Amino acid sequence: MMNMTLSTLARRLALPLAGVVMLAIPGAFAEERPVVTTTTASGDEVREFCTNIADAARDQRYLLQKQELETLQKDVDERIKVLETRRAEYEDWLKRRNEFLKSAEAGLVEIYRKMKPDAAAGQLAELDPEIASAIVMKLPPRQSSTILGEMPADKAAALTRIIASATDPNTSKDPS
Repeated sequence: MMNMTLSTLARRLALPLAGVVMLAIPGAFAEERPVVTTTTASGDEVREFCTNIADAARDQRYLLQKQELETLQKDVDERIKVLETRRAEYEDWLKRRNEFLKSAEAGLVEIYRKMKPDAAAGQLAELDPEIASAIVMKLPPRQSSTILGEMPADKAAALTRIIASATDPNTSKDPS
């Protein structure tokens, strides 16, 4: 009876023991799938294939980089054209401005030339000292001295300092 009990016991334990063993083994319930090989190439053949297409891949990369550089070059060229147009507009504006200033300056000097010295002195005393000194410098020396004589002493001295510094060869031409 003990023999039978052991065999019955063994049968009864065999199934749960098999389940425990199956749980302990990773992938025991995993479904086995066949390995699909797409090529029968060896490692050397794969390396040779990669070596053979490396030049084509490099050429393609260079082509893409070249296209990108050409696009960037077009953008730069367009910006240069815009800047050149703006530069030409600015140069034209500057030329017209300088011509206007020359004619205005000549007209302004002529106005002060025709004024009486006491009236010119009063007007120049109220102007910016640099502008006033530029006008006085362009007037004939006799008229300039008469105008400076009619001005308040401090204003005449300021204009004289500006005129003197403008004629000083040791003064820097660069205003900065």
